[in-house]
This record gives sequence, C-alpha cells and structure tokens, in this order.
Amino acid sequence: MPHLARKLRLTDYFALGWGTMVGVGWLVVMDDWLLRGGALGALLGFAIGGALLFPIGWVYGKLVAAMPDAAGEIAYTAAAFSRNTSFATGWMMMLAYFIVCPWEAVAVGRIAGYIIPSLDSLEIYRIAGRPVYLPHLVIGLALTALLTVLNYRGIRLSASFQNWTAFGTVALFLVFVGIGFTKGSPHNFPPLFTHAPLVSFLLVLQIVPYFMTGFESVGKAAEESTSQFDDRGFLKAISMAVVAGILFYTTIIAAVAFVAPWHALTSEKFMTAVAFERAIGSRWIVDVILAAALMSLVKCFNGNFVAASRLVFALGRRGLIDERAGRIHPQRHTPSIAVLCVGITTVLCMLMGDAILVPITEVGSVACAIGWAATCAAFIQMARSGALPGLKTRSALELIVAGIGSLVAVAMMLMKIVPAIPGHFTVYEWLALGIWILLGALARRRGSTVQAQVQQKATQTEKEIR
Repeated sequence: MPHLARKLRLTDYFALGWGTMVGVGWLVVMDDWLLRGGALGALLGFAIGGALLFPIGWVYGKLVAAMPDAAGEIAYTAAAFSRNTSFATGWMMMLAYFIVCPWEAVAVGRIAGYIIPSLDSLEIYRIAGRPVYLPHLVIGLALTALLTVLNYRGIRLSASFQNWTAFGTVALFLVFVGIGFTKGSPHNFPPLFTHAPLVSFLLVLQIVPYFMTGFESVGKAAEESTSQFDDRGFLKAISMAVVAGILFYTTIIAAVAFVAPWHALTSEKFMTAVAFERAIGSRWIVDVILAAALMSLVKCFNGNFVAASRLVFALGRRGLIDERAGRIHPQRHTPSIAVLCVGITTVLCMLMGDAILVPITEVGSVACAIGWAATCAAFIQMARSGALPGLKTRSALELIVAGIGSLVAVAMMLMKIVPAIPGHFTVYEWLALGIWILLGALARRRGSTVQAQVQQKATQTEKEIR
C-alpha cells in the first residue's frame, strides 16, 4: 500500500501551524476588528483569546505525539466516541480549514485591485450588492491552480513554499511595523472601546477562534514527518505557533491604532495600509505592507489547503465519505484525489466574491470551536479509560488542563450561537452552517453506501471462492 511521503521537520511544522493561522485578515478586515472592540478592546480580545488557547494547544500536542494520524480530530474522537461523532467532528473541522481557501482566493483579487486600480473593472455579476470583477476571479483562479499543483506534486515542495512565504512575511512585517512605531502617537488610540468595555471585548473574542485556527493543523501532517523527527516536536511547534500568532495580531492592532487616528479611517479600503501611508507620508510603505500581505495570503491559503486536503483524505480512507478520496498517488505519495477535491471546491466557492468574507469569519469560528471541544473531550475520555496509546495513566493536573481547554472551546462556540449574546449568528450564518451540515449528511450517506457495496462484493467473492 502506498503511504504519504515523510519529509517534514520542526521548522516545517512551525511554518505550517503559524502560516495556517495568520492570513490577511489584518489587512482586509482590520476595520471590522476595530469597529467591534475599539483599539484596546481589539487588542485585549486577541491577547486574552489567544492565551486561552494554550490548554487546547497542549491537548493537541499530546494527542498528535500519541496518535500521529493525518485524520487529526477524526482519529482522536474515533478512539473515544462513536463513528458518527468522529465524522461530525472531522466534517466541522474541515469546514474551519476549507472555508479559508476561498476566503484567500477572493482576498487576493481585492489586494491586486488595490495595487492596480484598473483591475477593479469588468464587473460580471453581484452577490449581496457587492460586485464581482473578472480580473479578480482570474487572479484567484490562478493562485488556486498554483497551490493545487504544488500540493499534488508533493509535500516537500509545498513545505518549502510555506517556509519561504512564512519567514518572508515576518521579515517584511518587522520592517513596516518598526518604522511605523517611530511616527505614531498614543493620542491616536481613542476610542479605546466602541461599545461598553465588556461588550467590545466579547465582540472581538468571538472571532478569535477563526483567526487563530491553524496551530492544530500540525497534526494533519503528522504522518509526513521525517523518520528522525522527535514526537515531542509536535507540541513545541504548536506552542510556538500560538505564541507567534498572539504576538503578530496584538502587535499589528496596536501599530494601526498608534500610527494614525484609526476611527477616521474605518471607511477606507485596507485601512491598515492607509494608516501607515498617512503616518509615513510616502507610498513605499504601502508597497511593503502589500508585499507582506501577499506573502501572508499565499502561506495561509497553502497551509489551510494542506490541512483541509488531509482531512478529506482521512475521511475517505476511513470510509466515512467516498473511499476514493482516501487514495494516495503511487509515485508522488500525496493524497491526490483529496487535493483535487479541495482545489475544485475552492474555485466553486470563490465565485461568490467579497460577500463571503465576514460571514465566513463567523461560521469558521464556531466550526473550529466544535472541533477543539470534541478533541479535549476525547483526551479526557481516553485518559480516564487508559486508552491513550503509549500513555496509560494521566495526572490530575493534565486532566484539569484538558478540562479547561474543553470549557474554553465550548464558551467560544456558545458566544456565537446564543441569541442573548451580542454578535450572535444572523440568519445568513445559520444558513451557511445548515448547508454545510446537509452536505455532510449527503457525503456520509454516500460513503456508507459505497462501503456497503464494497463489503457486499467482498462477501460475494468469498462465497464464490468457497
């Protein structure tokens, strides 16, 4: 049987985790963040929300080391709960990763249009009142095709691409933020909160799961580590990714609020770039920011593409959906069918244009919170029963950490679905989530039907042999 190529090192896992987490939200929807919480509300939302993820990250690190399976949450929950629970968890977690792919494919067209204004032309239709331009679609399609080819050809090629774009983003980020801090003023920070302090904080905290999703993507590539890789490196890579994510988001929010009076810029397209341009008084800083944004976009797109395709592959391999999705390319050792599925579906979803950006943020937050909660619950169940591979006993402290992680994940999920909490789901988010659940039910039924046919054929063949 062919197996996935084993090519990844610690640096690759960190670049995958952090790169999957940080995209271009800091450029594209910075206005939404600041209008939700104000300068201090947004900063506290990401700082505290990110810190709350450490218990969840610890659970993932332990589980990945004990169960290095590309199935990730699917494998963890399958070891503790029913097969249907395993599928439901994996399906929701796949949404958290996959949904980022069309997000980035749409965002790259917006950024390109900002660089070259003439690209904001040739409108072909509108979705929710927002125009969809032909040049934007072409650029998004080209990037999707590039990443599909990279991942189809091999994980080493994809990982090298991820490393260059991840560390390139960090270098450019340090340049423009460092220069920006020399030009701003603390007087630009107000208003510190756009609503009551607690409400402002909660409105930002609700979207943190979506923008911090990615550290757990390390587990989706666990089967592709080099033979010399130390399993303890998984927890190290996850921890490093969470720390880097918190530092990045809090720093960029503080920088934007510091360099210019941000409240007057929320109507501007890409207010992050506008704020720095006004502070520096020169266009070159915008070019640096946009270069960093493009690098960040493609690494985030690629990281989520890797994670989403591995989950599709894992679902197929376990017979939870059509088993063809679980096939491995015999020469390239990649989940080739799963890669093609993610690429094609990304193209279909990106046709909805800019209208998908903010609703995707909301639905993605709930999807990953569900996956995190189920994973922590699976860890607790296996720890109590002694079923965790290689780790028959767990300390009370470890169970408490996992319990805290589970509570954090559940709280993040409830903040979006309980009507009494500000910023809860609207009808559009419920509709999107409902459609995804319906698609999951259809995929599960298809997988069950195919599996039953295969078993029936195998039984018939066995009878004929006898």
